[in-house]
Amino acid sequence: MNSTELSRVLTEFYGEKLTLRQRHSAVARQVTDYNANNTYQYVIAREDVHLAWLEAALRELEVTPADAPEPQLPPRGKKASFVPLAQEDARDAEAFVSRWRARVDAFGHARHRGILQITLGETLEHKRFFDQIAAGREDVLGRRSNGAGSPGTGDGVLPVRWIE
Repeated sequence: MNSTELSRVLTEFYGEKLTLRQRHSAVARQVTDYNANNTYQYVIAREDVHLAWLEAALRELEVTPADAPEPQLPPRGKKASFVPLAQEDARDAEAFVSRWRARVDAFGHARHRGILQITLGETLEHKRFFDQIAAGREDVLGRRSNGAGSPGTGDGVLPVRWIE
């Protein structure tokens, strides 16, 4: 595989993964359940790592990947369920892996193939998380110690991801 083809494939993969990450960030702003929001934050953090790996690979090829804006999701009422959003995210993750699995497995560059395979594997893990959120599971990332529950969280999450 020549460098032009390599950069084209990595750029395409990067763009699709960035689109998923931006969608998850937009959804997280609407998920007020503490445990579900923590799961989205975990997914976003892992996706940031995947994107950093891909950005480094593209920089080596002297390619600057395009940015993608966060989508504007319609506002949801205070009582609106975020379950449909998690269900859609699960379907999107599965579709992403389905589109890329054969291409990645046939990828000729071993180091980049490894990065892409890890990304696909973790995307399947994220799909499982979204399915569990949609099913109402509260312990997606584990159980809180000493039986602590949501009442200690103020029954929600902060409106911004980072506070400085």
